[in-house]
Amino acid sequence: MSVAKALLWGSAVLLVYTQVGYPLLLAALARLRGRRPSPVPQDDPARGEPYVTLVIAAHREGAVIAEKVANARALDWPADKLELIVACDGSPDDTPQRAREAGADVVLELPWGGKVVAQDSAVAAADRRSGLIAFSDANSAWEPGALRALVARFRDEDVGYVCGQVRFVNPGEGSNQEGLYWRYEMWLRSIESRLASVTAGNGAIYAVRREDYIVVDPVMGHDLSFPFNFVKRGRRAVYEPSARATEKMVPSIEGEFARKRRMMSHTWPIVLRGGMLSPRGYPPIYALMIVSHRLLRYASPLLHLVALAAAVALAGEGPLYVAALTAQLALIGAALLGGVLPARPLLIARYYVLTTAAVAGGLWDHLRHGTPAGWAPPEGTR
Repeated sequence: MSVAKALLWGSAVLLVYTQVGYPLLLAALARLRGRRPSPVPQDDPARGEPYVTLVIAAHREGAVIAEKVANARALDWPADKLELIVACDGSPDDTPQRAREAGADVVLELPWGGKVVAQDSAVAAADRRSGLIAFSDANSAWEPGALRALVARFRDEDVGYVCGQVRFVNPGEGSNQEGLYWRYEMWLRSIESRLASVTAGNGAIYAVRREDYIVVDPVMGHDLSFPFNFVKRGRRAVYEPSARATEKMVPSIEGEFARKRRMMSHTWPIVLRGGMLSPRGYPPIYALMIVSHRLLRYASPLLHLVALAAAVALAGEGPLYVAALTAQLALIGAALLGGVLPARPLLIARYYVLTTAAVAGGLWDHLRHGTPAGWAPPEGTR
């Protein structure tokens, strides 16, 4: 077999495995193991509720912070056992004032240093009684029972990190297909959690044991850096679907491309120098998950380019290679057409192509000028 043929079929197999084969493999492993989703433990009145601190990092969140504080105060949790900290990360607007007026217990006014630095400062300032620290985005709305569902999972002493289920909504009926992708992602995480631990979380709703909190590089967000680091430290990182939140998504696919490109500029430092690539501390099945769900997915732009180049080189060698080239060009064509014709299949193709390109764009940005720790809310999500 020629080098071009090996590259074409090797890339194609890896792409199909990443998007289809890995989910099927996970489902098969879960079925073979016979493990059911862990039930949320029932409340034990004799133990009582632990003291919890809820941290909201905020930058330019004046439009939504009061509503977020009210949402936190409406949680099904004793008011005298819930501390609410709003960590204002160099907010140039009236976020601090509105947070105080809305009833936040502690409002930190910090220089602009990035979300992670703001979260670190909030954890350091948390009440000493807090054994658990929960985190949320300023534009996320938690269901009343969400905190109770998160906290219940910590009755398992092996658990150090719990992320909840976030549902992205697009009130303006925009073109973004993130909601469809996210339902697929949550399904994957539910199986990962059952088998071992999740490979990533989300910023909208999660919690950690205070004793396990990790101070990471300011450019490396908690969503990706926490789960694998907790596993390396002997803890489980789990997903609790009954801890539910909603968050407004970027309306357009083009906006989602820009958001994911920024996210990936923070992801690549974690992959390249943050310890993800080191297998030390990974149980075998979790190592498989990291390779399949993270590393191969982040390699998808390169795999697509290799497959396309190889198909072009082999197009003259028979109908099979013409079909391989045609399939790839059809995907690109559908993505381009999705920009002018809002048919669902075309929008899905456009979403896939642009979000895959965002992975490469984030790497280019990181290698070209580094990744700044600072952050700002994406347009259209507030």
